[in-house]
Amino acid sequence: MNVLIVHAHPEPQSFCSALCETAQRTLRDAGHDVQVSNLHASEFKAAADANDFGVRKNPDHLTYALEQRHNDEAATLAPDITRELDRLMACDLLILNFPLYWFSVPALMKGWFDRVLVSGRTYGGKRIYAQGGLAGKRALCCVTTGAREDMLQQGGIHEDLTHMLRPVLVGTLGYAGMMVLPPFYAYHVPYVDDGARQAMLANYSKYLQKLDDLTPLQMPDLSEFDDRFFHLN
Repeated sequence: MNVLIVHAHPEPQSFCSALCETAQRTLRDAGHDVQVSNLHASEFKAAADANDFGVRKNPDHLTYALEQRHNDEAATLAPDITRELDRLMACDLLILNFPLYWFSVPALMKGWFDRVLVSGRTYGGKRIYAQGGLAGKRALCCVTTGAREDMLQQGGIHEDLTHMLRPVLVGTLGYAGMMVLPPFYAYHVPYVDDGARQAMLANYSKYLQKLDDLTPLQMPDLSEFDDRFFHLN
């Protein structure tokens, strides 16, 4: 299995980085090929703009998604986009490794979505969910947070973290066609002792060894919708 880990944390000694290293070691020990896109180390550009395109279809007005399609077909996307897109298309499993920032992903991770999930290649028109351009691939999120687990579940002050991340899990990964596995969460990381952190790393390693036993999150079933994507019922 080809695995791509997209890692977005600025501190190499962070617990988030330790989770990334645990994933690399666990998956390689299991015989898988693993590539890591370290967005901070590679100085990946977060902002989607006109500089992402070598040739403009419309030089007078920037419609980003249309320019993505045009430049993908012309092989004139920016080099960092091309590198990441090639890695994405070659992988069987995508792991997004990031700290929770303001109930969402860090800016660099969002920029990776915006720039690398190229219109026409990964989604477009009716090529969404089960018909998306990334159909057949699996994805999972590994997320660290300073909040306690009880704060991020139903009945807690912030409610359920998986529901909170729906724009990523469903609106991004699922929308592009991927089978999205249940996320792995590491809670209260800055405030627990080293023994608790080591236990979380061990649990993550066990989680990665049982990926085939996990049930993917439910996505919209296109057979339940008409050609205009209105529900048949």
